[in-house]
Amino acid sequence: MRLRCPVCREPLSAPVTARGPLHCPQGHSFDQAKQGYAQLTARPLVHTGDTPEMVVAREAFLTAGHFRPITEALAGFAGVGAGGLIVDIGAGTGHHLAAMLDAAPDALGLALDASKASARRAARAHDRMDAVIADAWQPLPIQDNAARVLVNVFAPRTGAEFARVLDPAGVLVVVTPQPRHLGELIEPLALLQVDPAKPDRVAAELGAWFRPDGVQRLEWTMHLSRPDVTALVGMGPSAWHADRDGRARAIAALPEPMAVTATVAVSRYLPLR
Repeated sequence: MRLRCPVCREPLSAPVTARGPLHCPQGHSFDQAKQGYAQLTARPLVHTGDTPEMVVAREAFLTAGHFRPITEALAGFAGVGAGGLIVDIGAGTGHHLAAMLDAAPDALGLALDASKASARRAARAHDRMDAVIADAWQPLPIQDNAARVLVNVFAPRTGAEFARVLDPAGVLVVVTPQPRHLGELIEPLALLQVDPAKPDRVAAELGAWFRPDGVQRLEWTMHLSRPDVTALVGMGPSAWHADRDGRARAIAALPEPMAVTATVAVSRYLPLR
């Protein structure tokens, strides 16, 4: 899977057995959990990502198909990774990456996330997908030029590391929420709003290493039940700031179904030569 040691940055060898440890030439070893993922971190994680409850909510919401336009847009990029490696940084349950692998039968997938609960799900999301726990803010445990497609959906971005691990002929796909995303829920549920300066921030984070190569703007209306809304809120950043009882009462007061706007930008970037 073109992984590298997070300690010395030497290549990691494939395990002798399916769930055996990963080794580097310097003798560092990393066990694989029985659930199929490996933790490749050089130091304890500062932020451990989604909780098990958030992962359950995310899986329920995505499986219901409410974010299908995002999944389908990403699957359209899968052909670039034919015969190569598709890496999803901040992959969550591996839902989007699994769809990309279905669209590219010769590709392999690597799901990277800080959450142990997410990695457990991603490790069994597709038979051509591996999962690792890693910190997206630190040097990635991936060898240079390993990825033909690099995917980043609502997740942290580090331009220098993305450029290092992406094949010079590869493509970076970044999905970001737009200011009207989930707008109907922001006031009644006291959700965090999308920063209007986000596009400028993304451009600044990536501009030294990538050039834009097109953007697809998606907008659709989701008709959500109250359990759907609960899952949507429970899987996102607002879950960390929740007054659960108060939010449950607010959700119970919503109409059912609730029409909610989803709007995102799917941006394609190419490495600067």
